[in-house]
Amino acid sequence: MDTVPQPPPGPPPGPPPAGARDGVRFAFGTLTVLPVSGARWDRTAARAGMVCAPLVGLVAGLCAAAAGGVALLLGASPLLAAVATVAVPAVLTRGLHLDGLADVADGLGSGRRAEGALEVMKRSDIGPFGVVTLLLVLLAQVAAVAGAYAVGWAWGAVAVTVSAVAARAALTLAAREGVPAARPGGLGAAVAGAVPVRAAALTCVAVVSSAAGAGALWGPYGAVRCAAAVLVALGAAHLLLAHCHRRLGGVTGDVFGAVGETALTACLVVLAPG
Repeated sequence: MDTVPQPPPGPPPGPPPAGARDGVRFAFGTLTVLPVSGARWDRTAARAGMVCAPLVGLVAGLCAAAAGGVALLLGASPLLAAVATVAVPAVLTRGLHLDGLADVADGLGSGRRAEGALEVMKRSDIGPFGVVTLLLVLLAQVAAVAGAYAVGWAWGAVAVTVSAVAARAALTLAAREGVPAARPGGLGAAVAGAVPVRAAALTCVAVVSSAAGAGALWGPYGAVRCAAAVLVALGAAHLLLAHCHRRLGGVTGDVFGAVGETALTACLVVLAPG
């Protein structure tokens, strides 16, 4: 009897689709120092995790606003409360986003081609461009938060939280399809191009809408101002991302950190009282 020919074996099955829980675990496991158990680190989890990145911003923003509120209750000035507020996200990220900002400033400021700039960014020390950029950004953040607290803690808390969420939405945009990794290995390569463009766009729309809802507590002007602040933050982050794409050939973990800090600072400045 003739045997029935068997079809050739197909490729091994890939990892199962990542659910919301996997995405949240990946996001908190990679973007914070908070302990996360049972997290997946495959490509599908990275896709879901970067979509969930704004949730990390929500938690970081609320913690930062709470620290500022406690400082104000203890009699601290708005300036000191702002320092405490700005310190919280730095602690929650081990300062990696700020370190990435400094490294990108050094790399881009070196004037070297992509390979040389990436080599500068890999160094453990911080050069003059990085130091100046870091100081100016932190001063801008502290000044903006202090000004917001001078209006009232509630407005300051909204400004801090909205800005933190916008900063992580900028990371979602930076991880969208079409933006390659500048080099293999590291967080940049793990998440580069992982998020479908439509998912990234919907995430940003949700963040803008949520910011408008938070600002609506102060009437239509507050809603428009918060929504506009997020749009400005995403625009500033996109400009930096596009520049890094041209100069470096793609994204790295440092670029993600720089994009997030740029968006955070831009949003805070827009929400600071004029």
